[in-house]
Amino acid sequence: MLAACSTTRRIPEGQYLYTGLKGLDIESDSVPFPKGVKEALHNAVNVAPNKKWGILIPMAPVGLWVYNNWNVTDSSSGLKKWLYKKWVQQPVLVSDVKPELRVKMLDEILDNNGYFRGTASYEMVQPKNKKKAALLYTIDPGPAFHLDSIIMLPDTSHLVHIIDSVAQRDPYLRPGSRFSMDSLASVRTRITNVLKRRGYYYFRPDYIEYLADSLENPEHISLKLDLAKNIVPFTLQRFRTGTITVYANRHQGGGTPDTIPLKGMELIQMRPSKLRKQLIQDNVTFRTGKYFSVRDVNNTQSYLSRLGIFNGITIDAVPDTTAADPTLNVNVYTTFDMPLEASFEVNATSKSNSYIGPGLMFTVTNHNIFGGGEQLSVSLFGNYEWQTGSHSRSIFNSYEFGINASLAFPRLLAPNFIKRRRHSLNWTRITLGGEVLNRPHYFKLAQFNTSFNYDWQVTRYISNTFTPLKFSYNKLMKTTTDFDSIMAANPAVAQSFMSQYIPQMMYSFTFDRQLNYSNTLNWTFTVQEAGNLFWAIYEACGKKGEKTLFGTPFSQFVKGKTQLVWGRRLGRTNQWMVSRVAVGAAHAYGNSTQVPYSEQFYCGGANSVRAFTVRSIGPGSYHQPYNKNDYFDQTGTFLFEANVEYRFPIIGDLNGALFLDSGNVWLLKNDPLRPGGKLEARKFFKELATGTGFGLRYDIGMLVLRGDLGIGIHAPYDTGKKGYYNMKSFGKSLAFHLAIGYPF
Repeated sequence: MLAACSTTRRIPEGQYLYTGLKGLDIESDSVPFPKGVKEALHNAVNVAPNKKWGILIPMAPVGLWVYNNWNVTDSSSGLKKWLYKKWVQQPVLVSDVKPELRVKMLDEILDNNGYFRGTASYEMVQPKNKKKAALLYTIDPGPAFHLDSIIMLPDTSHLVHIIDSVAQRDPYLRPGSRFSMDSLASVRTRITNVLKRRGYYYFRPDYIEYLADSLENPEHISLKLDLAKNIVPFTLQRFRTGTITVYANRHQGGGTPDTIPLKGMELIQMRPSKLRKQLIQDNVTFRTGKYFSVRDVNNTQSYLSRLGIFNGITIDAVPDTTAADPTLNVNVYTTFDMPLEASFEVNATSKSNSYIGPGLMFTVTNHNIFGGGEQLSVSLFGNYEWQTGSHSRSIFNSYEFGINASLAFPRLLAPNFIKRRRHSLNWTRITLGGEVLNRPHYFKLAQFNTSFNYDWQVTRYISNTFTPLKFSYNKLMKTTTDFDSIMAANPAVAQSFMSQYIPQMMYSFTFDRQLNYSNTLNWTFTVQEAGNLFWAIYEACGKKGEKTLFGTPFSQFVKGKTQLVWGRRLGRTNQWMVSRVAVGAAHAYGNSTQVPYSEQFYCGGANSVRAFTVRSIGPGSYHQPYNKNDYFDQTGTFLFEANVEYRFPIIGDLNGALFLDSGNVWLLKNDPLRPGGKLEARKFFKELATGTGFGLRYDIGMLVLRGDLGIGIHAPYDTGKKGYYNMKSFGKSLAFHLAIGYPF
């Protein structure tokens, strides 16, 4: 029925329904024709026709069918008129596209890019239906004109000297460069930016003019830089910074002004309000007597904004008419934000083990508790889960709840000899928290933790985290017979679950840099130890054997992990090949026989080997008996993972990926109850679980929604099938993961 409806019935006589761009033919002898110019030409004529994605039928012009075949008037009403307004599309006509005007646009683009002898034309290409037409544009660009010689300004002043020095170093202003108005405009902008950083605050790009001569040498341009004739002399002066005044206003307005002298500046603070003087001193980068620079404007704006305590920042530069030399007085106006912020989060969880349930979190944060940008945050959280399906044995029996508190200072409360990047926002954090976890059919566990750590940057690309103290306490409050039987069958796993203190010290290093347009590199390594300081104190005091803290043993181990992620852009496209390698090891000794369960490594899942579910492989070639449905013993003390992922755009914000993953975990100590779990060099590659797959990523700006379908290739354990591909069946080798963010 729809096929019988016309899409051109109401097209006026002499008009044509526009069906799209038939093509853009560039008859150029130059090989290759500049890609940027070709894109600009294409964008000028690439007008979209009527959409063909209808509401009911994909790839069908439903909107045009409605326009041409539904008889709806202004007096119509009801469902039909409502549907008409929702679906109708006005036809895009060739006359609406204005091809004659677009030909002029093509000629202008050619002229602006050095093709002064280029010509453009168009023709209509009609199908069988003579009321429809596509547009075909043809371009003969002719020869490209190139720069022949560049004449600089006479070096008569400091201003001109800077202009000439910047122009002479510019990569475009070279004999042989193709003439381009956009490139010349970019040169003027770069010169202006340099001048504004050197004190010439009022200089503008249009103060620089170009004189071009194309007659002296055919198909070449002789170029001369010059200053505009109508420049006001005041705008060519070089200004120094005069007085610096910072105003701190209350978010509710009003208050009593309090003038506070600072080093090289003055603070006028409206009382009552909280503000540390040093905060202003450290983040306002202007200095009296220094040449005024827009870089100081941008830096001061950025540094004050990132503190998170102001909701408005304005910087004004006012000429000082009383000064002997050209001077700009600086006024920085800030307004405090409301210090208290509360958030309430509600979420729902659905897990692969058939558990579903809601979660709640309520957080209160004070962003300026002591007046120095300190953040005090307290969070209450809770989650309920219950099991569904054929494995359900009870309801509302899985839960966790707890409280977390943190106090963060936007500076290092540490000795000055620790190298740090000036004006970077470095943090000192103190945290305290506790939670109770109830895992159905297994255990109820109480966890308490506190930590003190530093986060700081050494350079733009290197950041560090040092935790001199992280103190955790795990207490098994209740266990079930099922859990006890599992622990009895595997004493090594039972040791990792025992109630214990975990006093740790940690250090983490991160190098993150985009090396160039095509390459990115991220390298992290983390090293941590637990219990060594306490063990040394006990040894020094003569305490032998197992050592306890408040009657409970403390854990003693070392652990390290490193990860390298390298990304390479393929050509000039938005396609990337991203590779990752991760290695980790942990070893318990002294006061412990096993590394705590929470500190052991596991493999599989959305950010690991995606063809396998989390904690479903390892250690080594060990595999659980088929009648078990827990993963307590599938962790290890050595980790190796390698991934490679090809990322490519599909349409709009939707992107795709093809990936190959490999990895596993092993034991550094032999465990007879987990045969095949110990790391052995001769079996290493055979015990690497391997999978491939594809995924979709939807980038909504603030976050990326990701869905990956992993396809198993090789399982590290005996599946009953020979050969490298040893999956039982294709259907049983699939694993789907829904996650937020990229896997690495």
